[in-house]
Amino acid sequence: MSEQEPDFSHGPALRTIAMPADTNPNGDIFGGWLLSQMDVAGGMVAARRAGGRVATVGIEAMKFHQPVLIGDEVSCYCAVIRVGRTSLSIKVDTWIRRGLARTAAKVTEGVFTYVAIGEDRRPRPVPPDVLSV
Repeated sequence: MSEQEPDFSHGPALRTIAMPADTNPNGDIFGGWLLSQMDVAGGMVAARRAGGRVATVGIEAMKFHQPVLIGDEVSCYCAVIRVGRTSLSIKVDTWIRRGLARTAAKVTEGVFTYVAIGEDRRPRPVPPDVLSV
């Protein structure tokens, strides 16, 4: 592993198992399936920070380091890296644990950009970050 394993005690934004229905004809997990899991995880974090609905407007810096296989435990860890007037950028790191392994391996990472959406389906300002007590 080129990067340090995340602190699993804080928990991922999303955790799932790669299943046979998620594979391409060669038996590898579709990159698109993995991308959608990352988008769901990043979207939940963005919506929580934005205080409401968000929409994905961009994905950048996507890198696949190794394949995901059937049965792998897939965990997406997210961090808010930028907050603009109406948009947020979320870094999503995806790790897998294979079988009963105690260690994880990073398989992909990317930066997802979301825009906060109001009831009129138009961009709205992201509220200031208020720490809850």
